[in-house]
Amino acid sequence: MQAVWYTLNGEAKDVLQFGEMPKPQPQSGEVLVRLMTSGVNPSDVKSRRARPLSEPIIPHSDGAGVIESVGSDVSSSRIGERVWIWNGQWQRPHGTAAQFIALPAEQAVPLHKSVDFAQASCLGIPTLTAIQAVNLAGDLQNQTVLVTGAASAVGHYVTQLIKLAGGHVIGTVGTEERAVHAKKAGADEIIFYKTQSVSEKVLALTHGKGVETIIDLDFSGTIPLINEGCLSKHGQVIVYGSNTPKVNVTTRPMTYGSVQLKFFLVYDLKPMDRKNALDRMQHLLQTQQLIHSVGPRFGLNQVVLAHEMVESGKVIGNVVIDIS
Repeated sequence: MQAVWYTLNGEAKDVLQFGEMPKPQPQSGEVLVRLMTSGVNPSDVKSRRARPLSEPIIPHSDGAGVIESVGSDVSSSRIGERVWIWNGQWQRPHGTAAQFIALPAEQAVPLHKSVDFAQASCLGIPTLTAIQAVNLAGDLQNQTVLVTGAASAVGHYVTQLIKLAGGHVIGTVGTEERAVHAKKAGADEIIFYKTQSVSEKVLALTHGKGVETIIDLDFSGTIPLINEGCLSKHGQVIVYGSNTPKVNVTTRPMTYGSVQLKFFLVYDLKPMDRKNALDRMQHLLQTQQLIHSVGPRFGLNQVVLAHEMVESGKVIGNVVIDIS
């Protein structure tokens, strides 16, 4: 089969290789999926740069396709089923940047007919992260939520889910183009974090109270906002990322504000949280309540360009690999 892989950490153009690899075979409890698309996420870029290597790695965790065959203990009725994939490359060497992937049957989820394969490659990391973040936030009815990076792949879905939950969204963005993107998802107010003081704008928009919840893609950049009073007393911060691995936290504002911090990793959800997120996903897809944002698309032999596009930070929407 055709695939992309790397055996060394480094820049995309230096380490990513395109060529032929053996076609996998499904083992007991597994399915073999002929992939139609592969999603490229920031975590795929980070893994390529720093993941410890012991064997060739086919990157990317997200993708979609059709089940071609099944291993023992999996019903043959699943053959021919359209599916989307989660955790394709989590703690295993072979991800979705290939024509085929063999993986546990539960990680190939039936795909609703209203969703095409490109849209489906946005579901694994971006949409599940958004769903889990909003689930952890609890009841958001009539709450004001600050969404950092409201035009990001995750933030775009987070914004939609908050609006579905009856919340009010203040979103941070970097450009006018991203502001339009966030507003299409339902953002009520926009803050341009590069040119405006986020804390001053939040306090002005909330009449000095601060927001009840922050859903955050960069904890390192959000700590100052908490110190500056952006979060109301007894508020919460739901964190799914940080641009730096170490963050200095001033405890007094946290303690006096009774701040709740909730961190999670979408790859490693508890079984019940995973089930709830998948059930919620299926409902949202069946009722067609989500707006999907497919960005630039590349061929399998253009994965280097796709990775560089993600690394540029300029892309709007999810970068997708089309696999013939």
